[in-house]
Amino acid sequence: MQQPNDVHLSEVQNLGVWGRLTRRVSRNRPLVWLVGLALSLVLFLVWAPPFVWLFFWIGLQANALLVGMILGFGLLALSLLWSAGQQLDSWAFLFFNVRGRRPRWLDWLMTGFTQIGHGIAAVVLALILFFAGYGLLAYVLILGVLALWLIVELVKALTPRRRPFFRLTQARIVGGRAGGRSFPSGHTSQAFFMATLLVGYFDLGVWGAVLLYAIALLVGITRIYVGAHYPRDVLAGAILGSAWGLLGGIIFGYAL
Repeated sequence: MQQPNDVHLSEVQNLGVWGRLTRRVSRNRPLVWLVGLALSLVLFLVWAPPFVWLFFWIGLQANALLVGMILGFGLLALSLLWSAGQQLDSWAFLFFNVRGRRPRWLDWLMTGFTQIGHGIAAVVLALILFFAGYGLLAYVLILGVLALWLIVELVKALTPRRRPFFRLTQARIVGGRAGGRSFPSGHTSQAFFMATLLVGYFDLGVWGAVLLYAIALLVGITRIYVGAHYPRDVLAGAILGSAWGLLGGIIFGYAL
């Protein structure tokens, strides 16, 4: 009679090379994402023109301006160890996620609006900027999105914070069950990165800046509404994305 371990070993052997590789990838999905993002960033840097390298290096040398935001992000990450903070997080999450009427049209609207923080939206915006004659801005946008995505995934890998619906059984999931870990919000960070970068480059005036940041803030709210993130995840994403956008602004400061 075969032992359970023998049966399990036999099943793994019958999968074949591709089957075993797929099995390992599914079990180590966060690590695979990190490797894939890192390779994408390296390939983009290799492909990018030399002047992009130069502007990016000069910008890194001026990162003292970002110390305050980085410190704030670190303190927010440490606050995850505070149990009272988790209670406040849960209360605020449920306020945006379940309280009040939730008509179907609002669910559809919020599900659509949250996609502004998706990487595909950034790629579309970069293409528009590139063909509109803002090639350097398009390069910095794509480079910033890839690097920021990598940073977000690294922080998530180091922060064992599960999605709200694992802890709060009454949480609503709208549009689809988000995978991975919760801290920080990647969609929010990308939205604030794009808003900060565009505000720093274009002379939009006060109302233009207010509009872009309002859109980024609404993206953050949608992440709570659809049940994907706690408020502190969103706040951390806003700080991280804004800091990364300021770095892009420093690059443009030397480029102009």
